Amino acid sequence: MNISRQVRGLAYQLFYGLPLPVRRHLARAISPKYLVGAVTVIRDSEAPEPGRLLLLRQPPGRGWGLPAGLLKRGELPAVGAARELHEEAGVRIEPGDLHPGNPNAIVHPNGGVVDTVWFGWVPASSTPLVVDGGEVLEARWFPLDDLPKLTWPTERLLGIYGIGPRAGQLPPSVPSAGAAPTRTEFPK
Repeated sequence: MNISRQVRGLAYQLFYGLPLPVRRHLARAISPKYLVGAVTVIRDSEAPEPGRLLLLRQPPGRGWGLPAGLLKRGELPAVGAARELHEEAGVRIEPGDLHPGNPNAIVHPNGGVVDTVWFGWVPASSTPLVVDGGEVLEARWFPLDDLPKLTWPTERLLGIYGIGPRAGQLPPSVPSAGAAPTRTEFPK
């Protein structure tokens, strides 16, 4: 056994010998900190393939993005995703009707935010889009084969799931990842 393994083993023994509140305090002090958000990728359930995608234009309006926001303390990710979707676009969907992406968590390149990614399908013809004009300027459906200029984070996130202009250009985060779920993969 080499010396670094012995030192590491001793450090863990000391750490686990500490009272639980002290261990938690130490872990919080030295662990990286992340904000956790939820992003929804909402497709039109009525559109023929390749389909349509719900996008938002937010200030300053230089590109289109996905409905997303930070989770509230203690909020379940699917619940936060459904809440943000309703707050930003007026679209109601039950959290249980959202399906986790694979991978479900995407770390932003800046490293400070982790987004959970959720996919859902709603009928565009009977789903009114409502925006507040402040946080969100506009919400629209776009054909997947004719997307508008996207924000860089949206382009990157969609590319991970094989959607949009960066589809296939980004390595998958996990070996089997890279394809967005289709509505036939999930029961209605």
